[in-house]
Amino acid sequence: MEESRELDEFKSLEELIIPPRTLMGPGPVDVDPRVLAAMALPLLSHLDPDFTRIMDEVMDMLRRVFMTKNRFTAAISATGHGGMEAALLNVVEPGETIIVGVCGLFGERLAEIAERVGARVVRVEGEWGKPVDPYDIKKAIDDNPGAKLVAVIHGETSTGVLQPLDDIIKVAHDRGVLVLVDTVVTLGGCEVNVDGWGIDICYSGSQKCISAPPGLAPLTISDRVADVIKGRRNKVRSWYFDLGKIFDYWGQERFYHHTAPISLVYALREALRLLLTEGLEHSWKRHARHGRALLLGLDAMDLHSPVDPAYRIPQLVVIRVPEHIDEARVRRALVERCGIEIAGGLGKLKGQVWRIGLLGYSAQKKNVLTLLMALEQILREEGHRFEPGAGIEAALRVYAEKH
Repeated sequence: MEESRELDEFKSLEELIIPPRTLMGPGPVDVDPRVLAAMALPLLSHLDPDFTRIMDEVMDMLRRVFMTKNRFTAAISATGHGGMEAALLNVVEPGETIIVGVCGLFGERLAEIAERVGARVVRVEGEWGKPVDPYDIKKAIDDNPGAKLVAVIHGETSTGVLQPLDDIIKVAHDRGVLVLVDTVVTLGGCEVNVDGWGIDICYSGSQKCISAPPGLAPLTISDRVADVIKGRRNKVRSWYFDLGKIFDYWGQERFYHHTAPISLVYALREALRLLLTEGLEHSWKRHARHGRALLLGLDAMDLHSPVDPAYRIPQLVVIRVPEHIDEARVRRALVERCGIEIAGGLGKLKGQVWRIGLLGYSAQKKNVLTLLMALEQILREEGHRFEPGAGIEAALRVYAEKH
């Protein structure tokens, strides 16, 4: 009875007041109500024929979003970091050399996971806030004969930099080196063309521009990579992240590997359906348009991005915080007074920048305008001076343009 009385202290979720939030960080982001509704559907077994049919549909839709015909395309039961780890664990064996482009926190993590896998890691360092130079990648390959893999981040979420890939993929393939690309923040929000660009292994996350809840990592590998995995000298060091076993479950074999997160797969299927119904190119344009409106609105408020316009992730606006502003206090005020969440800097940029995401369902005109209005009030209280209403006017000019 005493234990029962203690449990009475815990309210049901229906009784809890979950505060409304507008999620405008780099992820997770708001999701369409139809995606949330999909999660409330009745559970099926992970081997139920009706569920495996849903898995088949998810694979087909992921191929369309990745722009690939790869047979080995699925969603790993993990977040984007799980996709990162699975990709490296399966392709790289202890002692093999890989080249990692590092120009931000997530490039750092790629390198660290590769080291934990047992690889000999050659880091190609770039300045935070700028892309990795393809020439430096080429030199690293030439200086390290026998390198197996080049790994790069397409959209470096810590800095807002979009990494050009064409030259890197060309120099790697010309020398017989595989290419791994992290598209966690870019897939669905700007072009990712796995087959057209020649990417060998590519992964993403469900909670960014795909706009589903966190917990799944879409991943696709070419037949060439599948052959590399099959020809390994040693077993993959992780049983859970063994792609051979995972694809035996997702593929025609339906061999039991683990219990899939059924409700998350429902949500991913609905999010992918909505994305493909909108159309990939339309989605890319939508993200770019709202990103431009926000960027120009902030610029009119004397808040500027440190990222070269040629290399900006369109849907992730990174802003240098003026020295006279307490960046954490502004973020806290946005949450407490307006229910809007943006993110601060990571690693070397901690305390120096704001990272504002317009990803997936969060990429809406009302979110851009609401954030600009909220920031205007809060920044004036911080002593930041600019022409009243300038941010809103600049954003509205973008929305008035024909597109």
